[in-house]
Amino acid sequence: MVFSSSIFLFIFLPFVLIGYFLIRDNLKNLFLMAMSLIFYAWGEPRFVLIMILSILLNYFLTIAATWSREHMGNHWGNLIFAFTIICNLGILFYFKYFDFFLSSLNTFIGTSLPLREIVLPIGISFFTFQGMSYVIDAYTGKVPVQKKLLNIALYISMFPQLIAGPIVRYIDVNEQIDQRKVSITTCAQGIRRFSVGLAKKAIIANQMAFVADSIFNLPAESHLASVAWVGSISYALQIYFDFSGYSDMAIGLGKLFGFDFLENFNYPYISQNITEFWRRWHISLSSWFRDYLYIPLGGNRRGNVYLHLWIVFLATGLWHGASWNFIIWGIWHGFFIFVERLIRNKGIQLPFPTGVKWIYTMSVVLIGWVFFRAENLEYAIKYLGVMFGMVSPQNVGFTLAWYLNKKVIFIIIVAVFASIPYKNIPCISNCHISPNLKIVAKNILTFFLLILSIMFVMTSTYNPFIYFRF
Repeated sequence: MVFSSSIFLFIFLPFVLIGYFLIRDNLKNLFLMAMSLIFYAWGEPRFVLIMILSILLNYFLTIAATWSREHMGNHWGNLIFAFTIICNLGILFYFKYFDFFLSSLNTFIGTSLPLREIVLPIGISFFTFQGMSYVIDAYTGKVPVQKKLLNIALYISMFPQLIAGPIVRYIDVNEQIDQRKVSITTCAQGIRRFSVGLAKKAIIANQMAFVADSIFNLPAESHLASVAWVGSISYALQIYFDFSGYSDMAIGLGKLFGFDFLENFNYPYISQNITEFWRRWHISLSSWFRDYLYIPLGGNRRGNVYLHLWIVFLATGLWHGASWNFIIWGIWHGFFIFVERLIRNKGIQLPFPTGVKWIYTMSVVLIGWVFFRAENLEYAIKYLGVMFGMVSPQNVGFTLAWYLNKKVIFIIIVAVFASIPYKNIPCISNCHISPNLKIVAKNILTFFLLILSIMFVMTSTYNPFIYFRF
């Protein structure tokens, strides 16, 4: 079940909201947890057992690790703690990477090991990382060990952020699980945020997905260079508005139930370098790797900071999917992070104007998105060859004008403006509007976006879900 589907908008969400506000306070967590399991089980019921296993594993082994450390010494506590992390990573490895591991062995060693054709449970990377964040923070004493199984079950299974993020850390919501309040103000904020997210997904992302898929589904060499660039740009807009739209909807839904989730995107396409891009893109993942991998490795305080950066971005690529394309994508971004850190550490100031810095950043990002979107590495290399004129087009099917019709051009213009903070747009930021008028304008815009988004959802059968790879 996805947020931009009719069954979620008109059946599941209204039922959950009505039930949540009618039920007694002491049963709200149980109700929300049960609805979250139903939400996850909707597409493939058997996979809910994997989530339940993750919940039980993290709950009981965290208690066992902390108890062993207090009563039997650090050695036993650390041993159980390490075992818990290994179990989490083991589940993730089996379902997400085992077939990739076998196929890589077959390719590089020449073996003929049969693949198991393992189906990837949706959102397994998200809820596994959330479970590990609880285990690590509880064992290191950053948060108290949770004695209520229901609380851990709700934290890991909570449907607003379950299948597409953001990655919510236990330390950020542990108090809210037990004590939270919903007011008219938070509900209004939630509805507005959800409506913006739904508009991003239904109006912009889905339209850009149609263009990107139409281009990437054809042989790479059948495109003109201009079409190849449009394909990369379209996918860049698709994944940003899809991913940030889902994050907005998750944050909005969280507010409706009294939760405050942290921001996950901060206008990444205005970045002046790749380092800044990763401070603005998928913030919950970047901060997760920073706190649970980069800093434990030594960060920039001990050891080789450049090696630590390479490890982090290799892990970032792998996190997104079991494919060499994702690994190359992670290494590609890691290379530029490495170069920018090296330049900064040398104290070198590059006197490039803002426009040049932005073009550099977006060029790196757009090239990276080709690796991210392409079905395999061979296709990505051919596609990039077409983009940069190193591969001659053959049997060209469609020209640029076929893809860029008036509707697509209009959506791209809207997407470009929506990618920029309104304070950076002079004609908007210089307007002096009273606070009351701003509220009225926000509510009118919210209503308009919600109605328009519902119209798109109801009239379109094209609603791609890109997170099955994560």
